[in-house]
Amino acid sequence: MGFHEVRFPTSLSFGSVGGPERHTDVVTLANGFEERNTPWRHSRRRYDAGVALRSLDDIETLIAFFEARQGQIHGFRWKDWTDYKSCPARAEPGAGDQLIGVGDGARTAFQLVKHYRSGPHGYERPIAKPVAGTVRVALGDVPQREGVNFTLDTTIGMVAFAHPPGAGAQITAGFEFDVPVRFGTDRIETSLASFQAGDAPSVPVVEVRV
Repeated sequence: MGFHEVRFPTSLSFGSVGGPERHTDVVTLANGFEERNTPWRHSRRRYDAGVALRSLDDIETLIAFFEARQGQIHGFRWKDWTDYKSCPARAEPGAGDQLIGVGDGARTAFQLVKHYRSGPHGYERPIAKPVAGTVRVALGDVPQREGVNFTLDTTIGMVAFAHPPGAGAQITAGFEFDVPVRFGTDRIETSLASFQAGDAPSVPVVEVRV
């Protein structure tokens, strides 16, 4: 699968609808109890960009972006305005936001992740598309310098240290991030008449695994 490291225009994604989905198999037993299982380890996000279109210029921008991606062929970056930071929505990312690993004296590479927690339960989401220039990393509460202490691969969300962190050292990070997605259709349908009437085209976008 091809992937273009370009972001869908944020002016068009702002106001879109969507969010995470899960896939759960539910079997009801003869006694009325249920068995529930899922083949998915991670959630998958879906969006509809059509509701965010506000002008004919927006439609022109959308079509150009769609054609450059060749429909569903090439993936791209998407800013989820409701969930794009390692910290709370009203805060700014800081180096201590998320625990991404613990040193063992040998390992040098650590995947960026975001933790979602409710009560005693939680979910660890891999972050594959951090936004360049926003990533802050700390090693045992000591800020680290990108290009000196570590390097960052923004195409997979991997932090690589120049030297292995010591055993027991906590590695934390803060960042902004995009969602890797593709168009969920090979056809975009628009018309001037329907647009003037206030009808928004459907532009489905679905998260992809990278």
